[in-house]
Amino acid sequence: MADRTEVQRVYGAGDLAALPVFAGGFINFGYWAGIPLDGDLTVEQRVATQEALYDVVLDALPVRAGDHVLEVGCGRGLGARRVLHRDPGLVRGVDLTPEQVARATAANDDPRVAFVQGSSSDLPFPDASFDALLSVEAAQHFEDVPGFARESARVLAPGGRFALTTFFARHDRAGQQLAELLKTFASGLDLAHPVDDVLDHLREAGFEQVTAHSIGEHVWRGLDRWLELGPRPDRWDRNWLRAFERGLVDYYLITARKPAGSGV
Repeated sequence: MADRTEVQRVYGAGDLAALPVFAGGFINFGYWAGIPLDGDLTVEQRVATQEALYDVVLDALPVRAGDHVLEVGCGRGLGARRVLHRDPGLVRGVDLTPEQVARATAANDDPRVAFVQGSSSDLPFPDASFDALLSVEAAQHFEDVPGFARESARVLAPGGRFALTTFFARHDRAGQQLAELLKTFASGLDLAHPVDDVLDHLREAGFEQVTAHSIGEHVWRGLDRWLELGPRPDRWDRNWLRAFERGLVDYYLITARKPAGSGV
């Protein structure tokens, strides 16, 4: 079970986005395709990788002009603002941490966008409210992934699209080894959800066309190079790449669709 006190400490008072390892206000490991890793890296490149990760998800949904879009785990709201490049009709972001909702709200100046506090397993929106739902590097914190899957299906309209990206355990025996390698798993901030279980939960919630693609080749080595070259707080070590190379964890893009003929 996730340690909610740790989640609150890291994302609330701690304001994880302010750490140099993330840069620019985003909170994700980045999608490093096209970034040369054999030389120095700039903050601008680091920010570009975080924007690129959102673009991978938005392309996978895809977001279309006029869509009503929900981001679960919106953080400071930079991702929701990234959605605006796709000309949606409305964007909503939900986050468990009130400080993040306040930061996102304070930085927003677009009337199409709003942020609310809420849980991934109890989304504060009516049935069939959205055409597309995304979540970027948040689901590793979710205590109730089956509840998240059910709520995602509930708030999506028939035919609605779902896309999620984050890191998950490769198998159900990886948890202890991940806790030994990485402090975020040891502290309970990150949970070792097996990726196959996540896919099963989406199917059980009624989603179809459920797929998972590894994008780790464009995540782990770039992140490791940034941790090597960039400012690195002591608690951010280089064991992420080791965990990937040992087959314990990977980074995934998961997509699904609510059946067009389904009810709400």
